[in-house]
Amino acid sequence: MPSTVLEMQAISKSFGGVQALDGLHFELEEREIHALLGENGAGKSTLIKVLGGIHKPDGGKILIDGQEVSIEKVQDAQALGIGIIHQEIVLVPHLSVAENIFLGREPVKKSGFKNMALMNQQAQEMVAQLGLNIDVRKNVSELSIAQQQLVEITKAVSFDIKILVMDEPTSSLTGEDVQNLFHTMERLRDKGISIIYISHRFEELFSMTDRITVIRDGTYVGTKRTRETNTNELVKMMVGRNIENLYTRTKAEVEKREILRVEGLSKENFFRDIDFTVHAGEIVGFSGLVGAGRSEVMLSIFGAHKYETGKVYLYDQEIHIKSCIDAINHGIAMVPEDRKDQGLVLKNSVGFNLTLANLRNLMKNPLIISEAKRKESIQKYVNDLRVKTASADISVSSLSGGNQQKVVLAKWLSINPSLLILDEPTRGVDVGAKSEIYSIMNQLANQGLGIILISSDLPEILNMSDRVCVMREGELVKTLEEKEDITQETIMNYATGGDNIKL
Repeated sequence: MPSTVLEMQAISKSFGGVQALDGLHFELEEREIHALLGENGAGKSTLIKVLGGIHKPDGGKILIDGQEVSIEKVQDAQALGIGIIHQEIVLVPHLSVAENIFLGREPVKKSGFKNMALMNQQAQEMVAQLGLNIDVRKNVSELSIAQQQLVEITKAVSFDIKILVMDEPTSSLTGEDVQNLFHTMERLRDKGISIIYISHRFEELFSMTDRITVIRDGTYVGTKRTRETNTNELVKMMVGRNIENLYTRTKAEVEKREILRVEGLSKENFFRDIDFTVHAGEIVGFSGLVGAGRSEVMLSIFGAHKYETGKVYLYDQEIHIKSCIDAINHGIAMVPEDRKDQGLVLKNSVGFNLTLANLRNLMKNPLIISEAKRKESIQKYVNDLRVKTASADISVSSLSGGNQQKVVLAKWLSINPSLLILDEPTRGVDVGAKSEIYSIMNQLANQGLGIILISSDLPEILNMSDRVCVMREGELVKTLEEKEDITQETIMNYATGGDNIKL
């Protein structure tokens, strides 16, 4: 029988009267990959921060190898063999891989200077032991996101860990990179390291994990052997109810009026000769591999990038968009792929972010914002989109990923757009929040909004799109018009240039 390496018993933690963890229980066995599953805001990150010494619990016990331990700071966790890889990469980009691995504990010569030769040698040995092909002399800024993720793992393992926590490690990775990460995890497990794995992707959980613990609203719901459970059971445990229809797409009677028409749009080295239309009440999906040019096309339509040739028509009138302000003035809104870098001002409040795009309509006079209008707008969208927040005055960074995404969506809905571009709208969002976002999309389309959906999630494209545009290497290679043609096989064949395309 495997031994238990970690027990977290009756862990409690509150923040300003909000109970984040309430008597939560979790345990991890030797050489186990154990998933921690829950909705955004369920308490997963708080639990991990307690384990990592970032937060001190209000109550409960932590046992390592059966012995109660005290973890009051990050160094305590490291000394106990606990390594944490957070969702956001926290490497120093202008330093080399080796310097990042040994940051703060660099080997030094007798002269007191860093011993770069020894540091490079030891770092290269570390990456080799994990089967990684990375030149440790390169600056981190020269590496791909996938390689940076592997450097994070190497750095964590360099502390001689026995427990590794991985928080949404695949959120920015492609299929091949995900498989490489999984191979690395298997090698770590073979070396005796136990892994806590946090992800919203069920296919990953069923592929890689031994057990799954579900938490909800800061409380322990249950633990299941992965091979003995299924998606429906886990979803019910997560959200406290069955989600019969994750994808909501019902079509109301809407006048099929053309909102957007794009003709011959091109930008050298990014995309060329792009033609498509969007009608009122329609969700047009854009599918393709990472790097196909989907986001670049939409950023050009939104004015964030400049296209070189081609025409854009809105309601059959040619428009010239030179900036994002131009796009907004024409009723075009865009929820970007990276909500934290491009969609939100994380240090500011929920209310600040909600009203940021619509300030001109909230003015009392040219110099002063009407506080009454501002509060009314905030309350409307918090209610309409069911944003879970203790107050509109708290920092938006304190919200869960799903609720942050709702704030970004609300910000753009407040301008009453006629065209809404959604770039990966459910990335890093749990199944409950996904269901809500799909329902919002369906409602907006049925109200006559034109929606463009960019997604790497094929089930999302298949279930939410009325038509699908497939891009490959900067070209729009096919528009699938009929529902029976919109299949995973057909989309992937066009996206990859496969020779067995079913016409």
